[in-house]
Amino acid sequence: MPTIYIPTALRPYADHQAQLTVDAATVREAVEKLTEAFPRLKQHLFKEDGQLRSFVNLYLGDEDVRHLQGLDTPLAPDAELTIVPSVAGGVATLADAPARRSIIDDARLQTVSLSQEEVLRYSRHLIMPEVTMEGQRRLKAARVLLIGTGGLGSPLALYLAAAGVGTIGLVDFDVVDYSNLQRQVLHFTSDVGRPKLQSAIEKIQAINPHVHVIPFETRLTSENALEILRDFDVIVDGTDNFPTRYLVNDACVLLGKPNVYGSIFRFEGQASVFWAAQGPCYRCLYPEPPPPGLVPSCAEGGVLGILPGLIGLVQATETIKLILGAGEPLIGRLLLLDALGMRWRELKLRKDPSCPVCGENPTVRELIDYAEFCGMRGEETPQDLQGIPCLTPQELKRRLDAGEPLVLLDVREPYELEISRLPAVKHIPMAQVAERVHELNPADEIVVICRSGGRSGQITRLLLQMGFRRVKNLTGGMNAYAQEVDPSLPVY
Repeated sequence: MPTIYIPTALRPYADHQAQLTVDAATVREAVEKLTEAFPRLKQHLFKEDGQLRSFVNLYLGDEDVRHLQGLDTPLAPDAELTIVPSVAGGVATLADAPARRSIIDDARLQTVSLSQEEVLRYSRHLIMPEVTMEGQRRLKAARVLLIGTGGLGSPLALYLAAAGVGTIGLVDFDVVDYSNLQRQVLHFTSDVGRPKLQSAIEKIQAINPHVHVIPFETRLTSENALEILRDFDVIVDGTDNFPTRYLVNDACVLLGKPNVYGSIFRFEGQASVFWAAQGPCYRCLYPEPPPPGLVPSCAEGGVLGILPGLIGLVQATETIKLILGAGEPLIGRLLLLDALGMRWRELKLRKDPSCPVCGENPTVRELIDYAEFCGMRGEETPQDLQGIPCLTPQELKRRLDAGEPLVLLDVREPYELEISRLPAVKHIPMAQVAERVHELNPADEIVVICRSGGRSGQITRLLLQMGFRRVKNLTGGMNAYAQEVDPSLPVY
């Protein structure tokens, strides 16, 4: 029978199953049987009108079913159907692909030479027929911009600097935090509290003093993106939120730049090269972002510390291939990593003729408000969490000390309660609240708790819609309670 592969982000709604075999003759029938088996999956896959959500893709083998017969695509008994949600014709086949050329033109190449010290430093490159002296000079002439110096940006910066990329631009405005150190290997314990750009520049120059670093200590916005990206040859996306991911994509399309993409979540990762001049862009794969809160961030869902190293090195490799003009870049291909099974899978991507930014009749001709486009207000604040009743950590502490009868509903996962918890909480994981709502009394005053207030805010909204009138969200979640009320509790 056909097998459906369920991605990590959707497994909480499928009893944590990674795959399911179904007796189905078409893709539609298979997905319907999947949602019959796991009803909570339905809202994540389909709109209210029954149409498949635009940020969810279905692949039969390595083919997007949109380019086959859609949901009516027939399934063979041994078919493999993969759900590829956003985490974020026209491409030639490999046999028909044109010969690749370096993105560094010959005129610029003539202005670059290698010193004796550089020849020694890069000697293992120089004896490779795919690189040689000419290729190493192209690397030195190249200008690469890294958006972010965090999990993905760390291995990117380290290896591109070591490889001899001559100019590396860095965009970041954050400071190093203890929670970064598990995966952001560019930063050390002694860097905690320092701007990430300062830490990154020191490490890059310590690795290779021949690299020129251009820092941009600012948030990338619609107002500054085109100016920042304009003078770089390759843009490498190391972002961790949807507004910036769509901003980077659109800016690259408007400027004609290649966008080396990577994303990570728990044990899974994705990588590709989006370059509208030669293939699809990010919007061809995901025309619209998921609603706020539907796809958890790494801060909410976690990420294996090694995973950004794996995906970041794929991005670094693709960047170097573009500079050298060597090999077959990931244009028109999406590389998927399942680190738990240590399996790499490759899916075909196609240019969407109706893409709003790179299609035949584009409607996006300038950068837009990406926070609004992604349904966000301010710093990652979902619109649908505005206006819900809230309780601050200090207010909660005062009312608990006064002995007021509050029901504390903790909607985090069980393993999160092992990190920190308040006494006498009622625990119902977020994904189970709707089906276990009968365990709650609408007459009680309920305070909903999660890690940082996002998930609990969504559940507060859900309970209000279900008729609960005395329900409040704990502002900032357990982390805020630990920071503002009880420092004996750990922050994570």
